[in-house]
Amino acid sequence: MSGKAELTINFLVVGGGIAGLSCAIALRRVGHRVVVLEHYSDSDISKMSHGGIRLPPNVSKVLFHWGLERALRQVSVTSSAMEIEIYETGEFIGTHHWEEEVLRVTGGDFLFLHHAGLRQVLYDAAIAAGAEVRAGTTVASVNGDGPRVTLSTGETLLADVIVGADGRSSIVQQAIVGNDVLDTVPYQYLFYNTTVPGALMRADPELAPLFEQPVETMFIWLGNKRSAVAFRMGGKDEFALHLWVPPRQKGLSDDDCWGGGLDLKEMRRQLGECEPRLLKMTNLATTPSRVQVKKVPPIEDWVDKHGRMVIIGEAAHPLPAGSLQGGAMAVEDAAVFARLFSHLRDREQISTFLHAFQDLREDRCASVVHTEQCNLYFQMMPAGPQQEQRDQDMRAKTAQGESVFGGGKASEQWEQLKELWGYDAEDEADDWWVKWGLLRERAKQRSLDMEAEMNIARLSSLGMRS
Repeated sequence: MSGKAELTINFLVVGGGIAGLSCAIALRRVGHRVVVLEHYSDSDISKMSHGGIRLPPNVSKVLFHWGLERALRQVSVTSSAMEIEIYETGEFIGTHHWEEEVLRVTGGDFLFLHHAGLRQVLYDAAIAAGAEVRAGTTVASVNGDGPRVTLSTGETLLADVIVGADGRSSIVQQAIVGNDVLDTVPYQYLFYNTTVPGALMRADPELAPLFEQPVETMFIWLGNKRSAVAFRMGGKDEFALHLWVPPRQKGLSDDDCWGGGLDLKEMRRQLGECEPRLLKMTNLATTPSRVQVKKVPPIEDWVDKHGRMVIIGEAAHPLPAGSLQGGAMAVEDAAVFARLFSHLRDREQISTFLHAFQDLREDRCASVVHTEQCNLYFQMMPAGPQQEQRDQDMRAKTAQGESVFGGGKASEQWEQLKELWGYDAEDEADDWWVKWGLLRERAKQRSLDMEAEMNIARLSSLGMRS
């Protein structure tokens, strides 16, 4: 619907991950000038263990629309199904195949790939679009009055808008809110993200069937306060393994760790009682990353008091670590944000568009966060009557030849997923512009016209008196 902005301005994006690079791509598509400031150097990023990521249809369709389908297909595999087992025993509970009609309507696919592969696709696209990405750049402070960013070197950078895409403990978020929101929230679980070499998977008779399914399948293990998800990825010959486990014993550090240095034995000790295949995979796994799983209350203010700084992605709406929609929400944010700024005509609109961005995204993101929290609870339900009923319902459906998400509580979870996947980020922004943005512009123009008519009348009156 919209093309290039009539007025192009300068954006400083703090953070060069999925949110920051997506924001850069989207803003360049509508003509704005963008500089991305990434704390880690290129060599640091290449050494980090990020493991696998799942891209649901609501985000893959946005990236396809941006012209990235070919690049994504080269580093991903397209999923067709999920399989459910019991974490402690490996008992097969059932399967679910993605409904072709649902995927067709959403316009996207369910993709599995490496986090590093996705970041590289986004980085290449941002550079090709004309964005500047400054790696190894540490931001010391930000201020919406300017707006300006001060680097650790003492250099000061100026822009029209500062975008905080710097993750869970965001420096821009802290400048807007006044404190580190994430730091004040206790963690409930630990999330480990690792990979297993494909050659080792295929060499083991028990693990090979997981890697060599007739259709690309995501495996989910439901456990007592524990869960696991595994899937084959594109790009590299590897298998992704996600684990959610309780915190370690008191006195031991559970801090987030992305850059390696974690002991694999430590991760294995956290497995608890688990089926043999999970234990085998952790014995063959590469160095994992670890993130605390927190239930963060909604952040009330995404925009600073000057109307020149805004937060997006995990900085604005942190999801439970390992969430299916984690990367998706960041890309949706970028799409909506840039679509709004494609209508920029004068600088007075900047603050309006920033607040409109929060208004448009706040309910959607809160709903997704709630759904992801429910999904995680569904996967890690404590042993008891509710958990037994869940498992019995799915066993009964499998015995009747039905999908495990074919009715009851599990079906409700699936219906929520379909609603999530059908969301169109750019359409939401276009709808806001048609319903509210144009009305504001017309009202503003009418006010200016009336003021001009009054001034003319006043001058005419003065002329007649003279």
